[in-house]
Amino acid sequence: MLAILATFTYWWLMGRSAIGYRFRMVGHNPHAARTAGISVERTYVWAMAASAAFVGVAGANQALGTQVGYTETIHAGIGFDGITVALLGGGNAVGIFFAGLLFGAFKAGGPQMQVIGVSPEVLAIVQGAIVLFIAAPPLVRAIFRLPSLSSTPTLDRIKARLSRKEKTP
Repeated sequence: MLAILATFTYWWLMGRSAIGYRFRMVGHNPHAARTAGISVERTYVWAMAASAAFVGVAGANQALGTQVGYTETIHAGIGFDGITVALLGGGNAVGIFFAGLLFGAFKAGGPQMQVIGVSPEVLAIVQGAIVLFIAAPPLVRAIFRLPSLSSTPTLDRIKARLSRKEKTP
């Protein structure tokens, strides 16, 4: 229930509020945001405060979970999983929710897979492959200076042709 509430809060914050608009604007282009009159430094502080609030909710959920007491391995790399979930979800609240369910299933199903003879490293390989396939296309475009998929010459010609067809009666 707490995860659904956090997902709804994230969706509202990033999609419907003015501060979420500032977060996105500063994240995409801080220079343009500064030109538009947004205090970039203040927005950075608010973004860190909002992310700290979400981390606090996640930490409370982890601390109040089924494990009794605090051990040195209670976090179990949850921060890296969070980065991967956010990357896989694409910054969209619903995508992050379902990516979180997928990685939660990986975490919960790991010990049961070990019982039937599957090595626990298989899950690490699957998670690494997911990150690789998500991060690789922008990295390859940046290394080889390829155009983004949203603005290729062929796509631009198709868009121009469609717009001409819409204008003619």
